[in-house]
This record gives sequence, structure tokens and C-alpha cells, in this order.
Amino acid sequence: MNPLKKLVNNKDLWEDYSNYIDHLITQEQRVMEQASDNQSVWRKQGSIHILRKLKKLKDEVNTLG
Repeated sequence: MNPLKKLVNNKDLWEDYSNYIDHLITQEQRVMEQASDNQSVWRKQGSIHILRKLKKLKDEVNTLG
């Protein structure tokens, strides 16, 4: 069995993981709001994009089998 399936199909683990990702997104948004240059904003936007992709991990793992 794919080790990731254990994470994504365990309700309690997935909820903790998802909440942690949400917390990280909130932190990145706060830092982005205080950024003083475009490059910093773009970095934070990229970080948030990747974190949101990680939240879709469950769908990816279950779709790919």
C-alpha cells in the first residue's frame, strides 16, 4: 500500500495535516502583506501556491491509485 494513502485516508491524520497547511498559508499571507518589494510578494505567492497544491494531495493520491 502506498504510504501516502495511509495519511490521506486516515481522517484524524488528514485533518491535522490539513489544519497545519492552513496555518502555514495564513503565516505566508501575513508575511506577504508586509512585503516591501515585488520579489518578496512573488516568493510568498509561490509558497502559497505550493501549499494549496499539498492540500489537494488526497485527491491526487486516491486518483492515481
